[in-house]
Amino acid sequence: MPRGANAFELKEPDKRQLREWATAFGTPQQVALRCRIVLAAGEGLSDYEIAAKLQSNRKTVMLWRRRFAQDGVDALWEVAAGRGRKPIYGLEKIQAIVDTTLRAKPKGATHWSCRTLAAAQGISKSAVNRIWQSHNLKPHRTKTFKLSRDAKFLEKLTDVVGLYLNPPQQALVLCVDEKSQIQALDRTQPGLPIKKGRCGTMTHDYKRNGTTTLFAALEVLQGRVIGQCHERHRHQEFLRFLRTIDRDTPKSLDRHLVVDNYATHKHPNVQAWIKRHKRFQIHFIPTSSSWLNVIERWFRDITEQRIRRGTFRSVEQLEAAIEDYIDRHNASPKSFVWTAKAEEILAKVRRARAALNKIPTA
Repeated sequence: MPRGANAFELKEPDKRQLREWATAFGTPQQVALRCRIVLAAGEGLSDYEIAAKLQSNRKTVMLWRRRFAQDGVDALWEVAAGRGRKPIYGLEKIQAIVDTTLRAKPKGATHWSCRTLAAAQGISKSAVNRIWQSHNLKPHRTKTFKLSRDAKFLEKLTDVVGLYLNPPQQALVLCVDEKSQIQALDRTQPGLPIKKGRCGTMTHDYKRNGTTTLFAALEVLQGRVIGQCHERHRHQEFLRFLRTIDRDTPKSLDRHLVVDNYATHKHPNVQAWIKRHKRFQIHFIPTSSSWLNVIERWFRDITEQRIRRGTFRSVEQLEAAIEDYIDRHNASPKSFVWTAKAEEILAKVRRARAALNKIPTA
């Protein structure tokens, strides 16, 4: 039988709940201690015995025995009024800081920093930082955007997205574009290699050794890339690249080319060539919608992985590096899977236009 002045018997459901809380991974340590105190009390131990066993204070044991006896197991999770660290700034001050961040600008600057807002509000910069974090405010960051004003936006969007989501039978869908003015840059001094505790280094200045233009076509289904470098990016070079596509793809399949609205792609000579080659069809993306052309994603990859940090002493060396990257990519290609439906994209465009219309013009 339980002994002691505050002895009590634990019901079996309460025991199971207390054991579960005491051993659960996510239970706060203070709650776990309270559960062990009550479990020990239910075994009939005295306050002194419980305090010694759990290496706690006798007054703490007495408090939680009494709280459990009065309010039950849920009381073990409660924090008594007046406990804990008091907030330094009230709700009005916090709201004033948030409103200032959202609706005002500092004199002589475009946005607030932690230090400038702290000086203006008379608080510490760490307090500003905590308030910004709690309200998910990031004044130092911006994102770029551009809404297309193409009169045939819906028609072109539906056409291109339809090719991605439901490609035609016996046909290839190829995303085609040029990455122009790729510079062959040579650093003025050798960089230091990466090692523990230090990233790789390169000089901020460089020597220009010429430029090249990469014409590329990404086969959406397989992820294979056809690439070709040229000195310039006129319609003559684009025609040569079309002939390369014609040569390097199966003759039995139609070729659907997704391209942007660059003048080279609409040149009369290019249009005449397309008409003579019945298996070629061109699909134009809307203006200001380069994100709709999947080849742009591949251009980002080759820029990040091979070009930006590269050192090239000549255009020939740059072109060799590009060709090597394409060969390695094609050795184990991965398709770029398009998932966004035209209706979802249009819904986002409508929301963006509605938000822009609410902004007052100067």
